[in-house]
Amino acid sequence: MFALVYPEKIQLPAGAVVLLPATWQDYQSLCVQRGDGSIPRLKYRPGQVFLMSPLPGHERDAHLIASIVTTLLDHDGREYDAFTPVTMTLPEESGIEPDYCFYIDHWHAVSGKKRIGWQQDPPPDLVIEIDVTSYSDVQDYLPYRVPEVWLYKNQRTLIYQLEDVLKGSS
Repeated sequence: MFALVYPEKIQLPAGAVVLLPATWQDYQSLCVQRGDGSIPRLKYRPGQVFLMSPLPGHERDAHLIASIVTTLLDHDGREYDAFTPVTMTLPEESGIEPDYCFYIDHWHAVSGKKRIGWQQDPPPDLVIEIDVTSYSDVQDYLPYRVPEVWLYKNQRTLIYQLEDVLKGSS
């Protein structure tokens, strides 16, 4: 099966990743075209749109790691809110769709909201990304200031924490 990207239809085989030159408006049009579905996954970087259709193992791995997180949080009696799918956007700068995001310390700030305002609401405390196709990059979460990103890649979970670059400066 071939990847087809038309203004009225997007069709990608499982595991396909397509990179297109694009504007923010192009990205927004693709999001509208896709509607409330989660496939294809879309990512925007200035001048580029990535489209990805996950493999079956991708969703299985995402659910497994999210289940581990929820089990640990439940065991500790922690309140949290989790979202999947979710589209994080900063106009003209970034658009990304983590596999899961968890609000743990800031769960009360988003609890019950239908939409999260990425410019005014706090970022998720934890994002989980499953990378089967080299589509994921933890750097994509820097504009959102996500404190922790778990990236599952090559059967390993890599944990990245955002360091305060101002820490220790006078």
